[in-house]
Amino acid sequence: MIQLPFADRAEAGRLLAAELVSHSLPANVVVLALPRGGLPVGVEVAKAFGAPLDVVIVRKLGVPWQPELAMGAIAGGSFKILDEETIRALGVSPEEIDAVVARESGEVIRREKLYRRGRPALDLQGRTVVLVDDGAATGSTMLVAARYVRSLKPSKTIIAVPVASVQASKRLRKQADACVCLATPEPFAAVGQWYADFRQVTDAQVQRYLELDRRTPAK
Repeated sequence: MIQLPFADRAEAGRLLAAELVSHSLPANVVVLALPRGGLPVGVEVAKAFGAPLDVVIVRKLGVPWQPELAMGAIAGGSFKILDEETIRALGVSPEEIDAVVARESGEVIRREKLYRRGRPALDLQGRTVVLVDDGAATGSTMLVAARYVRSLKPSKTIIAVPVASVQASKRLRKQADACVCLATPEPFAAVGQWYADFRQVTDAQVQRYLELDRRTPAK
């Protein structure tokens, strides 16, 4: 029985790793974390399995005159999902979409360079990928990440989060070979409410997590 709130993301990561043991992960497993909050969770999972750790960066595509409203999302710099219904309803033009995609693609590439410091992304083809975040309220970001990862042809994709809303958990189970979620408390307002310590993870911390991982040879 999981006791909420988690002390912090590291504790949540250790508990998540313990649950993943039952999935008999193969030696070629790769852990991908969603920055920034997913990194402290992902590092504990990667440590438990001696697996390499990397990031997958997802950016929302906001409506030009209402940026907080998503009309899609992008991952990996070029993989995109568009909400055609929202685009049609609001009359967003192809030129406007292209401009937003170009800007956010540049931001994905900038962050990948910042976090990896020149190290290439891991080759996922034929490997088991565990996608990790610190939680899922709607599941939208993880959904895009999962679809992007599947496009890179891994042998298996597992979504792993310490906590999620019931709705997000149901959505994510349809997007992977397996979905591991330790708790689905209700009512669910935000991921942060289920952590005693939910301080922001900085870019510098993300770099340190990945730098530590570099010192362990990839399998």
